[in-house]
Order: sequence, then C-alpha cells, then structure tokens
Amino acid sequence: MNSTLSIAAIARLRSSRAVLRGGALLLASAPLLSVAADADWLRCKEQQDDAQRLVCYDRVAASMSPEASRARFGLPASAPSPEPEVVDATLADAIDGWQAGSRIRLENGQVWQIVDDSSGFLRSGTRNVRIRRGALGAYYMEFEGSNRSPKVRRRQ
Repeated sequence: MNSTLSIAAIARLRSSRAVLRGGALLLASAPLLSVAADADWLRCKEQQDDAQRLVCYDRVAASMSPEASRARFGLPASAPSPEPEVVDATLADAIDGWQAGSRIRLENGQVWQIVDDSSGFLRSGTRNVRIRRGALGAYYMEFEGSNRSPKVRRRQ
C-alpha cells in the first residue's frame, strides 16, 4: 500500500485549510465591524430631540441591511473627516520656557504635555503657538520666535 497522498487529496486538504483560515479571519474581524456600528448607535443616542433621534436610528438600521451592503459593495469605505495638520493657538498664561513633563495650557482650554526630554527658553511675551502633526501620530508644539519644537501629547 502506498503511503503518499493523491493530488486530489492534497487539493482537498489545502482547500479545507483555506476555508478554516478565511472563517477565522471573518470571526476575528467581526468585532471591528461592530465597533463602527456601535459608534453610529451611540451618536444617535446623543440626539436630544426625539424625532431626530428616531431618524438617526432608522438611518443606521437601514445602512446595515443586506440591500445597503450590496449597494455599497466594491465602493471605497468612507473615511472619517480628517483632522487638520496644524492648529494655531494662544498660550493661556505667559511662560518663559519648558522642560520634559511641562504642561502647557492654551486659551482654548486644551492642555498639552511635553513628552520628549527637550527644554528651552522663550522670549518674553511669546504667546502664539502652533501644534503640528508629525509622523506616526506624534504632535509638535512650535513657539513663535523659537526654532525648537518639543514633542507633545494632549492631556485635556
């Protein structure tokens, strides 16, 4: 008796493995799909007006129907509105510089913390800053009149 598998048996085995991998991938991605749907439901829940809330719920439910899914098939997924690349702001209080860990409050209520090990001094009267998006989710604070830009993270 020959112990080797036939070509047909090998093909069936590979096909079974592919189906199992595909099913595992589908099961693993299901929570990601539900997160987007949950966000839509929560957005509707925040509506104060009863009629607007009902319209919102109806819209979300309709977008989840099989007909709507077929209508969107092959189209690129709609992306959320992009954040701006820079935000210009004014310091809430005059500061003379920064160091690692410093928290900087802006007039718009945002609080940013220096997260790198940089330090620097500022000219007296410096109040204007620019928060610039960097690579890999980093943000940098540029101070008017300074050529130094510490890495920052928003805290509030």
